[in-house]
Order: sequence, then structure tokens, then C-alpha cells
Amino acid sequence: MGDLINSKIVYAVLVSFVVATLVGPLIIPALRWLKFGQFIREEGPKSHQKKAGTPTMGGLIFIAASIISLPLLVKDPTDEAMIALYAFIAFGFIGFLDDILKIIKKNNLGLKAYQKMALLLVVSFLFAYYAYKNPAIGSSIIVPFMGTTINLGWLYIPFIIFFFAATTNAVNLTDGLDGLATSVTLLVMTFFTMISMAMGHYTLAKFCGVIAGALLGFLRYNAFPARVFMGDTGSLALGGAVAAVAMILKLPLIIIIVGGIYMIETLSVIIQVISYKTTGKRVFKMSPIHHHFEMCGWAEPKIVSIFSIVTVILCLIAFLSLY
Repeated sequence: MGDLINSKIVYAVLVSFVVATLVGPLIIPALRWLKFGQFIREEGPKSHQKKAGTPTMGGLIFIAASIISLPLLVKDPTDEAMIALYAFIAFGFIGFLDDILKIIKKNNLGLKAYQKMALLLVVSFLFAYYAYKNPAIGSSIIVPFMGTTINLGWLYIPFIIFFFAATTNAVNLTDGLDGLATSVTLLVMTFFTMISMAMGHYTLAKFCGVIAGALLGFLRYNAFPARVFMGDTGSLALGGAVAAVAMILKLPLIIIIVGGIYMIETLSVIIQVISYKTTGKRVFKMSPIHHHFEMCGWAEPKIVSIFSIVTVILCLIAFLSLY
């Protein structure tokens, strides 16, 4: 039985990888024909100006691959794997709106900050309420390293709303270099594939495998030098997927460990803003922190490689924290 389950996970990875690989050459030319090019903010690294015009919204590649692949493996529309897929699509749609507005306005400003946050909070509330009312999930969360669970009661809903909003924004901030968010999230979803299997959530493991496979296929086009960017369409979708899986497994706190790169990227922005507004000085040469390393002379592939290695180590630590 174990071998059968493992083979189905491998099948999920391979199917989505092949679909993403095949869909890429169809979507990328379409994005280029539609002139859905990336607008580079002027205050960003000067080396990024040459990337202007690179097709964006490439997240449609792995979103399409996942939508095509998962229903072939999971037939029940109410299954937890499908719930995770719905979160993946819902948050991706918010990113899609943001990307479309950037293209229409011909600048790097899409949805206004309050509009984007309002949409994120509304969708986050829907999934938080669903989880709270679902007896299979409930209001309990597992505490890493302690081997215990705590019941948050009614506080679970605002906690999960914050968790979704924070995770989606953190993944969005990480998407600043060719292949960075793709590589880090590929490793995170691989971790969740193994954890889902270990905890008996076999169909959820298929979802994680599908996302991992789709990202692997997408990486072919997104690795340095990127032929396409995932855009907010992709980064918010991935943030929603990671948050949904962690919520279903009752492991939102594990993101602090396994998603350490996401957290570091977010903290670097918060620290930079607070420092500059209170003292007029910058802690980093530029934030998020991957830009700081760029300004220090690190090449993009080097930063992506090191951040990926750090994520592998964090995944191992996260695994030990649960077992």
C-alpha cells in the first residue's frame, strides 16, 4: 500500500511537470504578443532595468498545469487537496487583478495597497471560517518541537486570517530575482509533500506534489536569465497554496521554520522601513534582503543557490521539530 501511495505522488509530480513544460511555450509567446511585459521600478537595482519588457504573469503556467493535473488524480471536489487548490486559485486571481492593472496603467503600481489587502483579508476569512467549522481541521494548531497542540478557540479565525495575509505577502516579497521564489517554494512544497504523507494526508500530498512538479517545469523558463516572470499572479497563488496546506495540516507555525527565507525577506523590509522613518538611516543597502546582496556584488544565481541551500537546511530542521 505504501509503495502504491508513493508511486501516485511520483505520478503527480511527473504529470504536472510535463504539463507545465508543454504549456510554457504556449503561454509565454501569448504574453509577449499581448505585450504583458514587466515594468521595473526605478528605485530598484539598476541591473534590473534591462529586464523591462520580459513577459510577466507567468504564474499562469504553473497554475494551469496544476488545474489540469490535480483533477486527474483527485476526483472528490470537497477533498482537502481540492480545498488547497481553491486557495491557490483564489489568491492567484487577486494577483492576476494586480498584474492586469499594472499593465493597463503602464507602471509598477497595480491595485492600491488598501484594495489588495482588503481582497486578501476577505479571501483569508473565507478559508479561516471554513477550517474553523471543519471538524477535520478545527481550531487547534500543532506547536513544533513541543509535540503538543493548542486550541485557539474563536481566536483561530483572526489568527488564520493574519497567517494567510502574512504568508502571501511574504512569498510576494521573495519574488524579486530570477527563479528565487520558484526555487524556495519548490523546496517548501517538497517538504509538505513528505509531511502530508507522514501524517496520512495522502491526497493533500498529491496536491503538494502537483505544485512541486509544476514549479519544476516552470523553473525551466524562470531560472536566470528568466524568459518569463511569475508576477503577482504566481507569487500570491503560491503563498495561498503554502498557507492552505499548512492550515489543513494544523501546522501554520511550521512556516516560521520551513519558510524562513520568506520571513527573513519580510523582516528585512520591516526593519528597513522602521529604521529609515525613525533614524533616517538604512540598515540594508536595499530591501528586501536579496537586493542587499545584489548591491554587495553577488550575482543572482549565487543568491538563489544560497537561499535554496538555506531552505533545505530549514526543511530538515522543520522535519526534526515534528519528529
